[in-house]
Amino acid sequence: MGALGEWDQRLFTRVAGARVPGADPALRRLSHAANHGRLWLGTAAGIGLVGGPTGRRAALRGLGSLALASFTVNTLVKWSARRPRPLLEGVPSIRRLARQPHTTSFPSGHSASAAAFATAVALESTRYGALVAPVAAAVAFSRVYVGVHYPGDVLAGVAIGASAAALTCRWWPPRTVVPERARPGARAPALPSGKGLVVFVNDLAGAGVSSASALSPAARLRALLPEAELIERGPGDDLTELLATAADRAARTGGALGVCGGDGSVNAAALAAAERGLALAVFPGGALNRFARDVGARNFEDTSAAVAAGQAVTVDLGVARSGTGPDMPFLNAFSIGPYPELMRFHERLEPRWGSRTAAAAALLRVLSTARPIELDVNGRPRRLWLLLAGNGGYVPEGLAPDFRPRLDDGLLDLRLADADHRLARTRLVAATLLGTLRHSRVYGDERVPWVELDGIPGADTLAYDGEVHPGAAGLRLEKERRALVVYRPAGADG
Repeated sequence: MGALGEWDQRLFTRVAGARVPGADPALRRLSHAANHGRLWLGTAAGIGLVGGPTGRRAALRGLGSLALASFTVNTLVKWSARRPRPLLEGVPSIRRLARQPHTTSFPSGHSASAAAFATAVALESTRYGALVAPVAAAVAFSRVYVGVHYPGDVLAGVAIGASAAALTCRWWPPRTVVPERARPGARAPALPSGKGLVVFVNDLAGAGVSSASALSPAARLRALLPEAELIERGPGDDLTELLATAADRAARTGGALGVCGGDGSVNAAALAAAERGLALAVFPGGALNRFARDVGARNFEDTSAAVAAGQAVTVDLGVARSGTGPDMPFLNAFSIGPYPELMRFHERLEPRWGSRTAAAAALLRVLSTARPIELDVNGRPRRLWLLLAGNGGYVPEGLAPDFRPRLDDGLLDLRLADADHRLARTRLVAATLLGTLRHSRVYGDERVPWVELDGIPGADTLAYDGEVHPGAAGLRLEKERRALVVYRPAGADG
């Protein structure tokens, strides 16, 4: 190691001789607390409990990165380097650990674990990352301060830990904190206190964002927008009729239409609003709220503020046209095959397993009983496991896309799982798990303005925004550019 080894030794000697007031017992205890990852296990439990979905993702990524870094250090690197531990002659006895480690010195496993956990948490949440990073840095420094590692051991451990966290992004891409990129706003009426807003409230949509409050969705809306008119759906009421009533009242008064419900309710309300040239206010009240999340209407308060200020954006509508039956508009995605079932399994497994592993397990479960679909795509005969067309470009890649950075790009996100290749199902699941779908011959994706589908088989094979629809002989999927104005607060870009 030559000059580097001499530099490492001199720096270790300087740290050993330094005195940081009050640091001796604190850093010794901190170094001991990080043994076997106990400190990070406790931190992950705390973040997961109080941090909601983002905290749980950060905790899972942190623990996965820690495990990968620890495996790399303890089974691959330490036993190949075999560097002796530093001599403790210059280290004050008050700093020394009660039990000295017996493994080799290079690299520092504690530093690798600390850097892996902190980097992984920061990839999911800059807020939690900022809280964890100083603790991780203190753990890394403590290993030199208590005399069990050279500074070079710590730096190498930090590099390995950060690399392990970055490597997890290959299998589980981090979620962006910006739901929708900035663009010029759209014209929408400003309705202070909700005067002129007619809101259709679907209490049958399931527990969504509103379930975090003790108030019912209707009560929350009355508190936030006291002058808005609410039309609530009861157990025996017809959704289409009530929505039409709400939209007609909003059109007569020159106001806007609001909807509180899940993606199915929002889809129906979007169509009613677009037909009448009304701006739409989305209050997330369903189980998934995909569209509300992507457009930036994250909660009732965000949407209420946008309604009062008249802040809005335009979004595209996807539409499937059969030529013989009614159009099928979609805000999120149109699919052929078992895609809705695939997403249900994925959403159930993702909090525990991570997105990529959950997607592979869901594919394995769904495709084990599915049958290939034969149809023509733009005049070319295809045999597919499933076809997905998103209203706008989704990320990440694969058959379990998560969110859309834009909603006005004028393109369909077309994703196909091919059934013609040998062992296509096995290869599809393996490529999903390994993160190599983009290079797999059994998977294809492209961004297109339209797509023609012909020879579509029987009933109950089509789905849009989670609603199953009977099959059709042929369909053209295309976009209606900026067909809908949606309220969104100006600060929703993060």
